[in-house]
Amino acid sequence: MIVTVTANPSLDRTIELDSALDRGEVQRSAASSEQPGGKGVNVSRALIASGLDTIAVLPGDASDPMLVALRAEHTPTAGLPIAGRVRSNVTITEPDGTTTKINEPGPQLTADDDAALIDLVVSHARRAEWVVLAGSLPPGLSDDFYVRIIEAIRAAAADDTAAGACPRIAVDSSGSPMLALIESGVGVDLIKPNAEELAEMTGLPDSFEDDPDAAAAAALTLVHRGCRAVLATLGSRGALLVTADETWRATMPPVAAKSTVGAGDASLAGYLLADQRGAAPERRLAQAVAHGAAAASLPGSTMPSPEDTTPTAADVRLLSRPTAP
Repeated sequence: MIVTVTANPSLDRTIELDSALDRGEVQRSAASSEQPGGKGVNVSRALIASGLDTIAVLPGDASDPMLVALRAEHTPTAGLPIAGRVRSNVTITEPDGTTTKINEPGPQLTADDDAALIDLVVSHARRAEWVVLAGSLPPGLSDDFYVRIIEAIRAAAADDTAAGACPRIAVDSSGSPMLALIESGVGVDLIKPNAEELAEMTGLPDSFEDDPDAAAAAALTLVHRGCRAVLATLGSRGALLVTADETWRATMPPVAAKSTVGAGDASLAGYLLADQRGAAPERRLAQAVAHGAAAASLPGSTMPSPEDTTPTAADVRLLSRPTAP
């Protein structure tokens, strides 16, 4: 079982244009779609497409359009009733793959919502192999929210001898919540930054898509700070998997990108899928880049199934050990 936690989910509306976006002018869309989204939700959707057991934990009343959409997709959920409504985000995609996103801040959560959401996560984490904490935080939750969830999960596992081992924890976030996690020193099993987020976490210039060696060196600094593995996605330049022992890089043949929305989430799902199948680190990375490439070739925030992916096409190489900057 893989539990995903999306504190600030969204109902994503994607508008596809048949020409480049012309700001200030009236344009007609070629197509549009609406899908439930948010990083953790997308991971669960991709895992469902791969036949894995998962449940998406998120705030939202059962009648919220977001929860209704997830039920329609047969995605198992554990929703926390709140006073507000789950936000809506708008994505505009252009024929060359350029993607523009407009994200709402999300509903205001209360201190009671904060505590109840952590309790809900802990209750499901007791039977999980992985817990994925993903995405931004809505108004009302403090920057250390993810730190407090991790501490609560580990405390519950220590107190409940019948629950078995503590689940492994993966985090995919950015901004202040991610910096708070790194600075806390709690340590997690996996983080999944993109190039921009890797620069943000390390305080280094964002040139990582053009310089994978520099990205590997930056990721190694996060390993030294308690992240056991760093899955760094570098857009069309592939991805890195950096641990205390090895550094791997994987690339995929170019794809015709329709939408990059959710490609990073699909990469994380691909990694977890391969991990659950007992794959070696380099094959987990291959499945991650294959999932990411497949997602980019699909419209909107559609998540790929394993049949959509070609991990054997990935070029996976063991890199020489970088020197952390």
